Amino acid sequence: MTQNSLAIIVLAAGQGTRMKSRRPKVLHEIGGRSLVGHVLATAAHLGAEHVEVVVRHERDQVVDALSTQYPDVVIVDQDEIPGTGRAVQVALDALPEGFDGDVLVLSGDVPLLEVETLRALVDGHRAAAASATLLSALLDDPTGYGRIIRNADGVVERIVEQKDADEAEAAVHEINAGIYVFRAASLRTQLGRITQDNAQGELYITDVIGLLRGDAETVAAELADDVASTFGINDRVQLAEAGRVLNQRIVRRWQREGVTVVDPLTTWIDDDAVLAPDVTILPNTHILRATTIAPGATVGPDTTLVDCEVGEDAVVKRTDATLAVIGAGATVGPFSFLRPGTVLGANGKIGAYVETKNAEIGEGSKVPHLSYVGDATIGRGVNLGASTITANYDDVDKHRTEIGDEVHTGSHTVLVAPVRLGAGAKTGAGAVVRKDVPAGALAMSVAPQRNVEGWVEKNRAGTGAADAAARSRTAE
Repeated sequence: MTQNSLAIIVLAAGQGTRMKSRRPKVLHEIGGRSLVGHVLATAAHLGAEHVEVVVRHERDQVVDALSTQYPDVVIVDQDEIPGTGRAVQVALDALPEGFDGDVLVLSGDVPLLEVETLRALVDGHRAAAASATLLSALLDDPTGYGRIIRNADGVVERIVEQKDADEAEAAVHEINAGIYVFRAASLRTQLGRITQDNAQGELYITDVIGLLRGDAETVAAELADDVASTFGINDRVQLAEAGRVLNQRIVRRWQREGVTVVDPLTTWIDDDAVLAPDVTILPNTHILRATTIAPGATVGPDTTLVDCEVGEDAVVKRTDATLAVIGAGATVGPFSFLRPGTVLGANGKIGAYVETKNAEIGEGSKVPHLSYVGDATIGRGVNLGASTITANYDDVDKHRTEIGDEVHTGSHTVLVAPVRLGAGAKTGAGAVVRKDVPAGALAMSVAPQRNVEGWVEKNRAGTGAADAAARSRTAE
């Protein structure tokens, strides 16, 4: 190992009791990603040879969540000895024997740190030939944070936790962000000397700083340019605030890339979403997960897209869609509900009060209004009349409807799957189609209309309807 080798330890063993949640704190989400997921995504850009996550409370939930997205991360279990110092100690022991590079310690509940900040921290540490370098910030209200205590020359002497601070120390506004870089050899030596002699009875990683200074080793501090990036998440108030800060960053980034966001305050865009130049996002719109939007598309207002693809120049308004593909030049909405598996072809239309699911709708085809299309394959140039329904479920199994090119259905058609309509076929209004329809055929459900004279007066005597009917008869 060279001295420029880097190992990253992410602390994710805390209980997070102030979240008051069955979910581990580090798995709560902002911007479409867990708190610890944000930390690991940032760490991935630093080129570390080793990345470890220390777990303890609700460890199985945390491990399960990380195993899919971050399979190369090494999981390290903390034992019953409490404290951040112990967490770092077990992680350090899990590194390959002889590792003698630098160790970057991150907190799994500090999700807003940016790659540039951490690179500057590591570079500054190496430039100063320091045994330890910590990230600090200046807060107007430092309550709850450990204070950085400097000597008269401005040199970092130690870190004092809130509960252990005296009046003078508590008045200090420079706080410890809980992010450190250590020289591995120095860290290994000092971790063996820390004790649980403090108000919490824990092994604090912060005590290493004072021990290093006591041995006259160099300890440096890098002041964070963006105070918000150092915020840790301890409760749901802080979770919401971090989510707001992250979203503001994301929205501004896309605006600078050529996206028009009409109202940033009501627009939410997840970190994994990708927007092209000349996209327009109208108010109260949520672009979530891995949604992608092509150039010239307009989305919103009042729209939520989750893991969707929106094609070039498409228009999607007042729509809720998940795992759907919307083709170039297509229009969706208002008040449309696109469920997973919906694929709308180029220049197609899904209109007002339409629900789709597992449906392939061909180029130029239209489902204009008041319809349900589920488990269906629809060809090109199709027009489904108002209130057309694919009856796909027989109370036991789902069945598929196939509709050929240029099919037009009349209003209130029910297609009872499995059924196929050939190219160019048509249905009459109110048709219930139970059998395949050949190409070019007209399917109708026709029964003679029967009028029962006097039924209302006989069966609903004394009602307004019966009185009106009687008056009409007299007038005739």
